[in-house]
Amino acid sequence: MRISTVTMFEQSTASMNRQQSDLMRVSQQMASGRRVVNPSDDPQAASRAIGVDQAKATTEQFSNSRVSARNTLSQSESIINSVSDAITSAKGLLIQASSDTLTDEQRESIASELKGVYETMLGQANSTDGNGRYLFGGYKDNSPPFVKSADGSVEYKGDTNAREQRVDATRLMPVADNGVTIFQSVPRGAGYVAEAKKEDGTLNQGNVTFRGPQTLDVKNADYGSDYRVSFDGTAADPTYQVQRFDNTTNAWVNNDSDGAALSSGTWADDINDEGSLSLEFGGLSIRFEGTPVPNDEVLVAKSGGDVRGADLFRTMEEAIRVLENPADNATKKADQRNTLNTAMRDLDNSLDNVLTVRASAGARLSELKVVDAVADNRMLNYTQTLSDLVDLDYAEAITEYSLRQVGLQAAQKTFVDMKGMSLLNYM
Repeated sequence: MRISTVTMFEQSTASMNRQQSDLMRVSQQMASGRRVVNPSDDPQAASRAIGVDQAKATTEQFSNSRVSARNTLSQSESIINSVSDAITSAKGLLIQASSDTLTDEQRESIASELKGVYETMLGQANSTDGNGRYLFGGYKDNSPPFVKSADGSVEYKGDTNAREQRVDATRLMPVADNGVTIFQSVPRGAGYVAEAKKEDGTLNQGNVTFRGPQTLDVKNADYGSDYRVSFDGTAADPTYQVQRFDNTTNAWVNNDSDGAALSSGTWADDINDEGSLSLEFGGLSIRFEGTPVPNDEVLVAKSGGDVRGADLFRTMEEAIRVLENPADNATKKADQRNTLNTAMRDLDNSLDNVLTVRASAGARLSELKVVDAVADNRMLNYTQTLSDLVDLDYAEAITEYSLRQVGLQAAQKTFVDMKGMSLLNYM
């Protein structure tokens, strides 16, 4: 067979190019530290590596999200802790103000201090995060959630949702509770609170004061219902009537859930030798002292229920009101005593609620640590899998590099020897 010089040159050049390409490929692998530099090096491994890379990037994004969630939760927990301290301070001031030895001027001084605590609470309720968003307004975080109305009372303007943030593929975590949950709620176990005020919000005109209510039997069929004690008759001969709020008809009725009539009678006939009246209903007991007048009412309702909702700011406003105004007659003294007793119970319930919310925030912070640990292990697995797929075995690569060098040198030597062969040398 005849082999032309052109054929020998082409074959030799192709062999050197192939050996040079293989050497360059190994050199590129060694320089990059990757076995799969181009998808064509190992299509299956390259395809799997893309999936692992995407999963790794997603995990890193969730890690960044958890940093943001942790900052928000930490700030919320710190503010809620300050709120609990403010409530404790307010309760101490009300206990001090309840002393019968204080003068009106001294109570007014306590009211001034209580105002400072009140404004501190309002400022904490309208706290913002580092980005200028209001923490406790739910998703309506571009304006203050609590604002003062024209009559000086505080109203909630945010929404009732808790702002959530996805911290993992399967976990959507609340990172900031709304203002209602913190400042206008009570824990589930909150008991009854009595309030000497008429249904329309006006104050009683008599000087009846109350002690209680006390819980006697939580297994009573009507325990959990809301009640009121209304006074009627004449100023000289007042009467009383216990009524229950019927949730079915949304009206006050004079009987319990079994149809039995609730307590009623004439004040003068039913008071004891000490001048007080003790009543029992719905598993509760309450004692009244003083003298009622017609149309006066005392509400005995489940704290935070439908009839009497919870509101920390309203509690503070009522306490400040009675401490600022001199109690210069029996009616005002009764209003002061009743309001302070009600406020102290409300503050106890609010403190329990705030501590519960704070505990929930702390539990979520602990959960973030667990999620971080799981994510760290996941990232290690991803890194190891990615390394197994595309990273280079340097010992194997160095051996192959030496082999490719020998192959290239052999191809070059063969070409040098072959290009010198000619029939003219034998003529």
